[in-house]
Amino acid sequence: MRLRLVPLLLLAACACSQREPSDPQAALVQHGKQIFQTNCTACHAQDPRQPGPVGPPIAGSPLPLLEAKVLHNEYPPGYTPKRTTRAMIPLAHLEPELPAIAAYLQSLDGN
Repeated sequence: MRLRLVPLLLLAACACSQREPSDPQAALVQHGKQIFQTNCTACHAQDPRQPGPVGPPIAGSPLPLLEAKVLHNEYPPGYTPKRTTRAMIPLAHLEPELPAIAAYLQSLDGN
């Protein structure tokens, strides 16, 4: 009886692992969404297309903007801010996650 359970357990394990996106870009976007929801929604809205209690809508934000703003509380040269406040603090611990956050925010651009 126990030997019959092994194939079923293996099948169940494979089915669970297939729930992960097989497309690398989709996986990056999903990871970015999780990072955003965990770290950014205190100031920005749950929906990055909407204004948050402190931060502006940020859907579509490119990586250079995120690098400048998240890491240094600055704007890239030539960028016109949506708000003139400087309330954001640098969040250096997010540096390795910025490409994923940018992929998520850009996936919402125009939606």
